[in-house]
Amino acid sequence: MGFKNYIFVCGGTACESSRSDQIYKNLIEEAKAQGVGDQIQVIKTGCFGFCEQGPIVKVLPEDSFYVQVKPEDAKEIISEHVIKGREVTRLLYNKAPKKPLEEVEDIGFYKKQLRVVLRNCGVIDPENIDDYIANDGYVALEKALFEFTPEQIIDEVKASGLRGRGGAGFPTWMKWNFTKQAEGDVKYVVCNADEGDPGAYMDRSTLEGDPHSVLEAMTICGRAIGAHQGFIYIRAEYPLAIHRLEIAMKQAREYGLLGKNILGSGFDYDIEIRLGAGAFVCGEETALLQSIEGHRGMPLPRPPFPAVKGLWGKPTVINNVETWANIPVIIAKGGAEFAKIGTPDSRGTKVFALTGKVKNSGLVEVPMGTTLREIVFDIGGGIANGKKFKAVQTGGPSGGVITEENLDTPIDFGGLQRIGSMMGSGGMIVMDEDDCIVDVAKFYLNFTVDESCGKCFPCRIGGKSLYNILDKITLGNGTPEDIEQLKEISLAMQKGSLCALGQTAPNPVLSTLRYFPEEYEAHIKEKRCPSGKCKKLIRYTINPQKCIGCTACSRKCPVGAITGELKKTHSINTSACIKCGVCKQTCKFGAISIE
Repeated sequence: MGFKNYIFVCGGTACESSRSDQIYKNLIEEAKAQGVGDQIQVIKTGCFGFCEQGPIVKVLPEDSFYVQVKPEDAKEIISEHVIKGREVTRLLYNKAPKKPLEEVEDIGFYKKQLRVVLRNCGVIDPENIDDYIANDGYVALEKALFEFTPEQIIDEVKASGLRGRGGAGFPTWMKWNFTKQAEGDVKYVVCNADEGDPGAYMDRSTLEGDPHSVLEAMTICGRAIGAHQGFIYIRAEYPLAIHRLEIAMKQAREYGLLGKNILGSGFDYDIEIRLGAGAFVCGEETALLQSIEGHRGMPLPRPPFPAVKGLWGKPTVINNVETWANIPVIIAKGGAEFAKIGTPDSRGTKVFALTGKVKNSGLVEVPMGTTLREIVFDIGGGIANGKKFKAVQTGGPSGGVITEENLDTPIDFGGLQRIGSMMGSGGMIVMDEDDCIVDVAKFYLNFTVDESCGKCFPCRIGGKSLYNILDKITLGNGTPEDIEQLKEISLAMQKGSLCALGQTAPNPVLSTLRYFPEEYEAHIKEKRCPSGKCKKLIRYTINPQKCIGCTACSRKCPVGAITGELKKTHSINTSACIKCGVCKQTCKFGAISIE
C-alpha cells in the first residue's frame, strides 16, 4: 500500500541539535491524533546540506521544502498540508507556494550542485538498509563479486580518474594497485574518518546520511586487492555517525553483505570500527595506523608507504570517507561515465563545508571546475549582513587564503595549488571586511601548534616560533624583520617536517603574506589593525556630532571608562578602556567607532 505523503525530516547532527528528533516524533504523534497515521510515512534522513535553514522538513509528492521548522509546527504540517492539501507557506523556504513543476533543485543553494557523494543524504533513512538497496545500493558490490575480476575493478577505478579526497589527491586506482601487487596473504582496507579540520563536517554527514555506501565501497576494495578485513577509524566526537555505522554493519551482516561467503560468492570480508581520541595528527595515514594498532598516534617516515607496509606491517589501502562514497557509483555506472564529470586533471565532484561570513552555510557538492565565485555567491548567496568579501580559506589549517582577484579560479587540485592554497579535505571558510588577516593566520597556527605531535623539531619548534611572531605583531610589538623571519621559518618547516601537518602548517602565513602584505605593514609600521580585531591596536572614540548624551554607553561600560552628563557629548578615557566593545554594541546612534 502506498502513502498519501512521505515526510522527510533532517536527522543530521546540526538539525538534531535544533530538536529535529522531536519534530520527527511530533509528526508521527500528530498524524495518529488527527487520524491520518496510516496515510503518511515519516522518515528521518541524513543531512540535506542546507544547514543555515535547518531544521528542514521535506514533503512529497509536492516537494515542499520547509525550513527552520520547530517541534510545535508538526501539528500545522499535518492539519494543513496532509489533511487539507495546502502548503504551510510561512515555513516554505521562499515563503510562497511553489510554481507548477518547481522542485527543490530550483532553489539557488542547490541549482549548481551535483550530488554524487551526497546522493542519498536527505533521500533515504540511513538506518534502513532496504532504503539503500532501493536506491541501487549494493548493485556495485554484486557486479564486483560476480561480473568483474579484481583487475577489472581496479581498471574501472582507473578509468574514472578518481583522486583521493583526503587532501593529497593521489590517484585512487594506483594506491589500490600497489597494495594488490604487494607481497603477502594478509592485507587491510582502512577508512579514514578522522575529520579534524576546523569547520569541516563533510565526512561526518556522509556517514550519518549514507553509511552503507562506505561499507559497500570498502568491501569492493577488499575484493579488488585480496583483503578480508577492514577498519573504519572515526573520532569518538561523532556519536551519531558511529551509531548509524553500527546499525548499518549489523544489517549488512544479516543480509549476507558482510562476513563469511558474501552473497554466496565465496568471498569473506568484514569491517570493524576503531575510535580515535580527537588528535588532528591522526588524520595523517601513518599516525592513524599507529593509533589503530594501539600506539600513540605519531607519523612515521615514508617510504615504506602503507600500500606496501601498513597496518601491523601488512599492505594497506587507506582512503577517506568521501573517496569511498564515490566507489559504488563508479563500479555501478562505469568509470568512463564518472570521468565525464569535472576537469581533465580532477574528475568527479568535491564536497565542501561552506561556513563563515556567508549567507547560506552548509554542505555543498559541486563538479570539479566550478569556480569559487559560484560557490560563495551563487550557492552561498554572498556575504552576510551586507559586508564586503575579503577572502576565503580552503584546506583548513593546511590551506591558504584566496582573495577576490582569484574568485574565478576553477576548483581542482592543480588550480588551487597554483594560487597558494589547496583542496584539503574540503573546509571552506569565508571571511569579510571585519576579519583581520593576521589574526586569522594566528588562529590557524595556534591550532596546528596544539595538534602537533612534537616528534620532529621543525614542526614542534617552528610552529611555536611562527605563532609567537604573529602574536607579537597583533600586540603591536612587531618589527619589519619579523616578516623575513616568518618566511624563513616557514620554508624550514616545509622542507624539514616529517609529515604533512608540519609541512603545510605555514601555508596560512605564507598565503596571507602574499595577498595581504599591507595588513602586516599596518600592524607593524602603523601599529594599527585595519579590521579592528586586534585589541592592542585599536581605540574606541565617540563622534560628538552623533552623540546625544543618552548615557546608555556609560551605564553599560564595565570599567567606567565613559564619562559625560545627560544630553551632553560623552568621552572615553582610552587609558581605562579595556576595549570590550560593549559601548559600540549599546549605542543606537552609531556615535562610537573603532580607530
